[in-house]
Amino acid sequence: MQQIIDRRLAGKNKSIGNRERFLRRHKEQIREAVKRAIDGRGIRDVERGEDIPIPRKDLSEPVFGHGPGGVREIVHPGNQEYVQGDRIERPKGGSGGPGGGKGQASDQGEGEDEFVFALSKEEFMQVFFDDLALPNLVRTQLADMPEWKSQRAGFSSDGTPNNLHVVRSMRGALSRRIALGAAARRELHALEDRLAERQRAALPGDAAVQAEIKALAEQITALRARVERIPYLDPIDLRYRSRIRVPVPTSKAVMFCLMDVSGSMDEGRKELSKRFFILLYLFLTRHYAKIDLVFIRHHTQAQEVDEESFFHARETGGTVVSSALVLMEEIVKARYSPAEWNIYAAQASDGDNWHHDSGRCRELLNDKLLPLVRYFAYVQVAEEEQNLWEEYTRLVDANRHFAMRKATEASQIYPVFRDLFKKEGAKAA
Repeated sequence: MQQIIDRRLAGKNKSIGNRERFLRRHKEQIREAVKRAIDGRGIRDVERGEDIPIPRKDLSEPVFGHGPGGVREIVHPGNQEYVQGDRIERPKGGSGGPGGGKGQASDQGEGEDEFVFALSKEEFMQVFFDDLALPNLVRTQLADMPEWKSQRAGFSSDGTPNNLHVVRSMRGALSRRIALGAAARRELHALEDRLAERQRAALPGDAAVQAEIKALAEQITALRARVERIPYLDPIDLRYRSRIRVPVPTSKAVMFCLMDVSGSMDEGRKELSKRFFILLYLFLTRHYAKIDLVFIRHHTQAQEVDEESFFHARETGGTVVSSALVLMEEIVKARYSPAEWNIYAAQASDGDNWHHDSGRCRELLNDKLLPLVRYFAYVQVAEEEQNLWEEYTRLVDANRHFAMRKATEASQIYPVFRDLFKKEGAKAA
């Protein structure tokens, strides 16, 4: 049996296996630390690693200890100060020793407060987006360019050396040797028995018997050479793992990002909206390799823009929210057929809208967009409930795939985001 030992090392000479076990063991502490870390970051610093402090009490592991009684004299390896028989004074200032956080204040000694574990960028983002998913994502239709996956398809008689199946090849070689040499071995055993019988019955001076014995010996020698000429491993015995490419169904999804950049959206509210959409952008690009992103900014007029303009453009104006919804409907009809695409939308606004337009927004959502989308999330970055919030509230009960939340502080963005896009059955942050 072949055994492969992976001796690759991760950073700072820590094995990958040990690191993954540590992350699983202290998953809850790391998750809470990630939540605290993200609240204090700017929108450009979301995607980076983090030093996670873990209290020492949470790192305790079971140990074996000696029971009371008995005499023990132990000199541990590496000791350069004590010899057997020395009496060592107990540390003063509590069981933790100087600097251990217990006992009286001291002018000497040192200790450690807590363990700090450095999360890499990939590990931080993995914890950050844990238990999130696009709701109601289903396969609507095979994509025009189907994805392919490689799957095993038995064995073949030709292939590359790295695909050689040793056990299967040796099994075939053994079968071939048994099949080709079976008749010769049976004849060989019969001749050997006959030779032994003639040798027992031979009398001294019996020339005929001696000649027969000699002939039998020659036949046995020839048969043995014939059996030995059967090759141990022949090229026809070699078997290689065969793999074929098969098409797999692909889910095509598109996310519409609608952001209000009107005059009522001050810098703080725009910053909250950008933070929400950056989380959404990182989540989608990290977890879904094939997803289209459509960015729409709007004030009195809506415009489809690229990623750079969506997050960094500075134009502003009045507020007509329905312009973004109308543009989204036009783009869906032109490029994203609901029969082929899973359509999602996320909208961020302060809720302030031209009062004659909010009712139209509700009608557009209810009659035009919600029947087309898998999920629509609305985030209001202001506390006061204005006319747009009131109109959208009327849609919640009748549409399970429509959700709305408020986020008025940077610390609320992450919980709101996780609440909107949590997997089914997962608890909200």
